[in-house]
Amino acid sequence: MIEKLLGWLDASTCNFLAVETIKKELDAAGFTELRQEDAWSVQPGARHYVIKNGSAIMAFIAGKKQPGDGGFRIISAHSDSPCFKIKPNAEIYGDGGVVSLNVEKYGGGILYTWFDRPLSMSGRVMTDSGDVLNPEMKVFDLKKAVATIPHLAIHFNREVNEGNKLSVQKDMKPVIGYFSQEEIAATAKRGGFVKKIVADHLGIQPEEILEYEINLYPLEPAGVCGANGEYFQSARIDDLSMAFAGLEALLSTKDEETTDTRVLAVFDNEETGSGTKQGAHSPLLRDIMERLTGCLGGNREDFFRAVAKSFMISADDAHAWHPNYNEKSDPTNHPVIGGGPVIKINANCKYMTDAQGSAVFKNLCNKAGVECQMFVNHSDVAGGSTLGNILTKQLDLKGVDMGAAIWAMHSARETAGVEDHQEIVKVFTEFFK
Repeated sequence: MIEKLLGWLDASTCNFLAVETIKKELDAAGFTELRQEDAWSVQPGARHYVIKNGSAIMAFIAGKKQPGDGGFRIISAHSDSPCFKIKPNAEIYGDGGVVSLNVEKYGGGILYTWFDRPLSMSGRVMTDSGDVLNPEMKVFDLKKAVATIPHLAIHFNREVNEGNKLSVQKDMKPVIGYFSQEEIAATAKRGGFVKKIVADHLGIQPEEILEYEINLYPLEPAGVCGANGEYFQSARIDDLSMAFAGLEALLSTKDEETTDTRVLAVFDNEETGSGTKQGAHSPLLRDIMERLTGCLGGNREDFFRAVAKSFMISADDAHAWHPNYNEKSDPTNHPVIGGGPVIKINANCKYMTDAQGSAVFKNLCNKAGVECQMFVNHSDVAGGSTLGNILTKQLDLKGVDMGAAIWAMHSARETAGVEDHQEIVKVFTEFFK
């Protein structure tokens, strides 16, 4: 299972490719796509998915009962991770023909971890389809090192290891190479080096690219480490490991009949607050649940009954106890890598977990034969929020926030536990049965 996860992580180098990876698995398992703009006809037991913006995907298996009688069982996760996005008109020209890129930080990444790594590009470009309101989307991944962010030598900053505040605009500009003045002039006329690099990869002309959304990503492949292979490392573990755990559970139970309608909801833009049409703050999941209720024979009253009977696992990774920073952890609730799934609790309701939701998840763990752990912030350390409490602004769902314990969350390369991932898939599978 872990080798499959590593392959998924390597294939999913941006939010759009994460959705493409999930879509391929769903297609192979007999799921078919529904589009929001079409009329739906959904029968009990049917397997479908809906894609929003190319970067969020909602997959479901309709239950035997209409949702007002059966309810929904939902696992939610997100497709995005902190990275650097390439701005329009990105090229910055320097001495010797050196070309750097103007980039913007997406989410809250650990900037130092991005220095001196081989970086590639992935994302999407939009081209003219002939329909002004519906340009064609082309998703791509260069899969080769085309940039690096060089660090300043220690000789020019002797205090670098004593703390060094970084500016994204000044310090984090990736370099893509050096070129002759003739190359620079000719390429600039056709839209610049970013468009040329991507157009060459796609086999189109740079002038065909109307717009792009491109991110940089570390090219090093995901891998296993530790004396006994107990850890795995990769970019984007938060939160693709949870998205793929939910997918694995949904696919492994696809042939089992249930009264509930099972849903895997993978949103985008969690790292920037979820406030987009494809984010958890939008009515996307609510609209799909309401439409499914109608398709399966229910009415608006049945939809409200369905929400009341439903349960959601909001799956987003948790902070593991760090052997070098014991003082950052709560003294009695600090999960460890290898200790099993983590229930996340916050007294100020930054997570959706309450005693009821926690009890349900503990019961699922017991039924699956899996140990679980608790995460609570150190009382002097502010914590973040995630999908659960954001979604409850749209839907008054019962549920729990949980995840796997990981190190270096939002680093260019995070670390998680092999056994933890396997145990979480067991619990998710139990939930979907």
